[in-house]
Amino acid sequence: MAQLVSLMREISPANNASADEFLKILPPQARELVAEIRRQKNAGERRTPSSTLIDRSVLMTAVHRAKLLNAVAALVDENLAGRSEMCLQFADLLCRALVHLNFPGRPAIGLAMYFAPNGEELFRWKHAWVRIGDEVVDGNVDSLFENPAVPKTVSVAPYWGPIVRVPNDRRLREEHGLSLPLDTDVSDIWWPEFKTWLDTEFLRSDAAASGIA
Repeated sequence: MAQLVSLMREISPANNASADEFLKILPPQARELVAEIRRQKNAGERRTPSSTLIDRSVLMTAVHRAKLLNAVAALVDENLAGRSEMCLQFADLLCRALVHLNFPGRPAIGLAMYFAPNGEELFRWKHAWVRIGDEVVDGNVDSLFENPAVPKTVSVAPYWGPIVRVPNDRRLREEHGLSLPLDTDVSDIWWPEFKTWLDTEFLRSDAAASGIA
């Protein structure tokens, strides 16, 4: 990933303010969160989706699925506050990558509901994930604990596999007809770099040897 992302590049959530300028207007609790995220980035301690991934997919190989998810996560994690609020951008980048690799990926937007082991609903919100035929990729949810809007009782792992085998700790209800909003960070910054990485580091290395290219 060192070839894909620059050291400690930060993307501001606001188009008209730098990351540091935007940080100054945040409440103290949010500034503390950003400080901890920055510390983790400098120390190389940011978590990756593959570390807790529930992987039931038959597409590509487990190694390649992990590489894709981690690469997408590293890019959207350049957001000042990390990737816990970046499900739209995560889905957008992953879809672009899958289509580039000749898989029928498409974004899905709708309602995500999260449940406790006893079946009690803990939280619901508008969410984005990825569909590839009969499979679904819910890849950014390991970061939810960093989002102040999400109760600390919510703890779900990333999932990639058949839609009929989605873990019982969540329910994904797609609202058909919705499309991802245009995000210039995705289209102008992350995707050009990601595409180059796919072509030079992913497709032409071990992935090519496994029949992806």
